[in-house]
Amino acid sequence: MQQVRVLLLPFILALLVLSNYAHAAPKSKLWPMWDKSDEANSAKIDHQDWQSILTKYVVQKSYNNLFRYADVSEADKALLEKYLSDLTQMDPRDYSRSEQFAYWINLYNALTVKLILDEYPVKSITKLGGFMSFGPWDEDVAVINGEDITLNDIEHRILRPIWNDSRIHYAVNCASLGCPNLSNEAYDGENMEELLTAAARQFTNSPKCLLISDNTLIISSIYDWYGSDFGDDEQAILREIDKYRDGKKLEGWSGKIKYEYDWSLNQP
Repeated sequence: MQQVRVLLLPFILALLVLSNYAHAAPKSKLWPMWDKSDEANSAKIDHQDWQSILTKYVVQKSYNNLFRYADVSEADKALLEKYLSDLTQMDPRDYSRSEQFAYWINLYNALTVKLILDEYPVKSITKLGGFMSFGPWDEDVAVINGEDITLNDIEHRILRPIWNDSRIHYAVNCASLGCPNLSNEAYDGENMEELLTAAARQFTNSPKCLLISDNTLIISSIYDWYGSDFGDDEQAILREIDKYRDGKKLEGWSGKIKYEYDWSLNQP
C-alpha cells in the first residue's frame, strides 16, 4: 500500500498543478523589445487571407460564432500557413501602433485556429500542449525577428501591457464556447476601434458573459482571471460590464457572484 501511495504521488501533484493553473492567469508584464512603432509609416498590413478563412468557416449560431474546423480544406489550411508565414516574416515594429494592434490580435487568433486544425478532432483546446500542460499557451508557436513567441507572450507580454485596453479580452479567442467570439472580420488599423467595441457589446450582452439565477450572478471567469484589467474590485468590474451591456445595470449587485467558463471547442 505504501508503494502504491508513492507511485501515485507524482500524478496527484500533477493534477493539483493543473487545477491551480486552470484558475490562474499570467500577469501583464511588458516584453520591452516590442514596445516600438513607426508612426510615420502609413503602410497597411494585408489580412485578406485571414479574412477569406473567416468568411468561409465562421458561422453564427445564436450568440456564438462557431468555427467549422471539420470542413477546412487542404487548400485553406495552406492559405492559413501562408498567412502566418507572411505575418511572422515581417517586423511589426516597422508599422504604426494601430496596425500593430490588429497584427497581434489576428496573429493570436490565426495561430489558435492552426493549433486546433493540427490536432483535430479534439474536444477542447485544454487537451493540447505537453505533459503537465493545461492547453498550448506556453508552447512556442511562432518565430518573429528570431524570437520564439508563445500565445501567452502575445496576450500578456505584448497586447495587454502595451495597449492597456480591457477590450483585448473580447478580441483574442481561445477556441472555446466560453470565450468571447472569434470575430468574422479580420482586424485592421482602421476598423480596430469599431470591432473592439462590437466584440465587447456582443459578449457582455450574451449568456456567456453573465446569467442571473435566484440571488446569484454567474459571470464569465475572464473577469476573475483578469479582474485587474477591468477594475479594482467586483463593483468596478460590474461597472465596466455595464458600459457595453444593454438593459438593467449590474453595478450595486449585492447578491452572490459565481464565476464559470465553458472550455468546449467552439465548433458547430
